[in-house]
Amino acid sequence: MPLSRSLSMTSLSGVLPAWEEEELPVEDLLLFEVAWEVTNKVGGIYTVLQTKAKITVDEWGENYYMMGPYYEHNFKTQVEACEPPNPAVRKAMDALIHNGCQGSPFVILFDIGSAAWNLDRWKGDLWETCQIGLPYNDREANDSLILGSLVAWFFKELIEQLGDKPNVIVISMSGRRIPMATVFTTHATLLGRYLCAGNADFYNNLGKFNVDKEAGERHIYHRCCLERAAVHCAHVFTTVSQITAVEASHMLHRKPDVVTPNGLNVKKFSAMYEFQNLHSTSKACIQEFIRGHFYGHLDFDLDKTLFFFIAGRYEFTNKGADIFLESLSRLNYLLRVHKNDMTVVVFFIMPAKTNNFNVESLKGQAVRKQLWDTAHTVKEKFGNRLYDALLKGQIPDMNSILDRDDFTIMKRAIYATQRHTLPPVTTHNMIDDATDPILSNVRRIGLFNSRNDRVKIIFHPEFLSSTSPLLPMDYEDFVRGCNLGVFPSYYEPWGYTPGECTVMGIPSVTTNLSGFGCFIEEHVSDPAAYGVYILDRRFRSAEESCNQLTQFMFSFCQQSLRQRIIQRNRTERLSDLLDWRYLGRFYVHARHLALNRAFPDKFKMDPMAPLKVRKGKEKNGEFANE
Repeated sequence: MPLSRSLSMTSLSGVLPAWEEEELPVEDLLLFEVAWEVTNKVGGIYTVLQTKAKITVDEWGENYYMMGPYYEHNFKTQVEACEPPNPAVRKAMDALIHNGCQGSPFVILFDIGSAAWNLDRWKGDLWETCQIGLPYNDREANDSLILGSLVAWFFKELIEQLGDKPNVIVISMSGRRIPMATVFTTHATLLGRYLCAGNADFYNNLGKFNVDKEAGERHIYHRCCLERAAVHCAHVFTTVSQITAVEASHMLHRKPDVVTPNGLNVKKFSAMYEFQNLHSTSKACIQEFIRGHFYGHLDFDLDKTLFFFIAGRYEFTNKGADIFLESLSRLNYLLRVHKNDMTVVVFFIMPAKTNNFNVESLKGQAVRKQLWDTAHTVKEKFGNRLYDALLKGQIPDMNSILDRDDFTIMKRAIYATQRHTLPPVTTHNMIDDATDPILSNVRRIGLFNSRNDRVKIIFHPEFLSSTSPLLPMDYEDFVRGCNLGVFPSYYEPWGYTPGECTVMGIPSVTTNLSGFGCFIEEHVSDPAAYGVYILDRRFRSAEESCNQLTQFMFSFCQQSLRQRIIQRNRTERLSDLLDWRYLGRFYVHARHLALNRAFPDKFKMDPMAPLKVRKGKEKNGEFANE
């Protein structure tokens, strides 16, 4: 479904087929959304479910349920236990409650561990149904089978309770032989992720891969068979971007029926300066961390320091960390050669295996705090003496206003900041320090946070948290405080990180191989002017892409403060394009289409009907569809 090339927040209106009924009779329907990431933060799908829940609840109310695996720590922190409002759902849960199910009105969680004794029987059922066998040592595949079987069991009990009312939509991980409409949404293909992680020239050879052979060589053939079976059993197959739709057509042998772009819940500010103030506040918190981390080597001006970052799963090549590090080396060279007084501090926020915080990082924050306390003690004494002198009508003698003890305290504080080692590159003790991809490449390019380097690197191998003793900030606040997000991904079906930057008014770098980059490239005529730099990784070599990324970052470093403020304002204007209030309608379309295919007599729609695009008029400087 093509979208108009516009920056209007209503540019997505009127691009879907018209239905005979404007709204579904949701009071007679039940909507279930099944995913492994329900209340279980694993990757970006968790963000999709979390942010999309609001608009779905607004549409479906108490008839919308999410389903996923039960983990006690997630259950205690993310949901509240209560009784389901629908009696049929309550009875279906009662039928399973003694077999490993934990439930709540809007989230039904299945205890996989307590149902594992059924695994062999369900493996036999899977083989009889579709001739797919699962090895005993693949824990993830076995857990997926248990969850899917429990969900199918639940639906069977539910249908019996509903009697002659089979109108239930199920967004499920696989199609089931139960009278209900199913939609399967894939956020990536399993084999595609593996191939890209293995440095295959993926996109130039999509049509040349022997899918079964490649899956077998990587010992994931059974998983790929499960994925392909789910795709072909569903009434409607959707994916999150056009580039993933092309990938799915080759890897899964089915063309997606609907592309459902991922959105976010956009919070609009009444005044433009409000989100700029949030940027300043968060940036001040990051600067405090930098003061501690670089104590003894803080010979650069924090007012002339830019904060770049990359975040996400630790997939070194898929996320583009390899090309990012090489570009940082070249950026460091350019800044030194051109004698640019700007310093760039780059954060790598990627979870890896660690023991704990390293001593040097903790010591740095302790030294910073001690210096802060010392400065405040001396300042208080200075202020009291100055105050007393002024009350007496005297101009104080600056040589006597600070006594010898004050100078001694300050000298001790200065000596405490002496450091004979370089500031650490990583904030934690890494378990695989010698073989870690990021640290190995940092050693290769020689960026060790020395005084001569204009580019400094900090690898934070844990997700951010406001309770951290090192960098006490949540991810959202951290992003707001940065100047540029850099995500040069090679394999990124959507890419929430640059989208989150855009919504918060922070410029970002993405690629034309990410779903988000393709989406912006299609709907924004000049993305760079709006703070979204799209790196060409599809039609250029790795060397050319690396040079292009270096140039993006170097040009950004040459901007003045005023230019960066203006660019942030323009970036924030794109946030409406990513709002679930508009992108959520693609999921509505997918549900309509699934109902039509499952129950054509009751739900009629013509998917080939011409799109109704109404004439737009200018509104507040933009064109809005009526």
